[in-house]
Amino acid sequence: MRRYVAETFGTFWLVFGGCGSAVLSAAFPEVGIGLLGVSLAFGLTVLTMAYAIGHISGCHLNPAVSIGLWVGGRFPANQLLPYIAAQVIGGVLAGGALYLIASGKAGFELSAGFASNGYGAHSPGGYSLAAALIAEVLLTMMFLLVILGSTDARAPKGMAPVAIGLCLTLIHLISIPVTNTSVNPARSLGVALYVGDWALAQLWAFWVAPIAGAVLGALVYRYIGAEEQ
Repeated sequence: MRRYVAETFGTFWLVFGGCGSAVLSAAFPEVGIGLLGVSLAFGLTVLTMAYAIGHISGCHLNPAVSIGLWVGGRFPANQLLPYIAAQVIGGVLAGGALYLIASGKAGFELSAGFASNGYGAHSPGGYSLAAALIAEVLLTMMFLLVILGSTDARAPKGMAPVAIGLCLTLIHLISIPVTNTSVNPARSLGVALYVGDWALAQLWAFWVAPIAGAVLGALVYRYIGAEEQ
């Protein structure tokens, strides 16, 4: 149970910190942190939580990561659903906390997006569904490669959180204009639930593509990371 609680708090921090930076700070008058700041915020949430709870739960914070680790032979199937449930709960609680804060400002409107992921008219850069799916699959695949590689017993010790956090930062730098960057179904659900409407209608893409990408990344690493006999 402590592992599941740790995943809930960890995912809360990722969604609250990452999406919070986008909603509260990205375009703040004159001192907004912009795309670079939001990208860094997402990376920092994973980096800090990896050191805080990595030794407790493994710090997945992401249903796609849990599924990818299972496919990669690093995670037991009997813990998969409880982990995903804990991550979803953490994401939804973070979205609620962020809404309570953001709605305290005059003029706040959920219709502005609330850091939700989207494609087509709801993509920050107007990218199509096909472009969104390709980006999310490829980036999640690479994320799993970095996760599995940096946590391999043969990798340098103690550096995995840094590699994973910087990888997530890079992923956001690439894809915020395309989809607002998901690569994490719990992150997507955590804010889409409060926006409703189009955000929920497009949510399927941000479950399907990250999970597909995670499975591909795990399969690739099982091949390239196999020890020579």
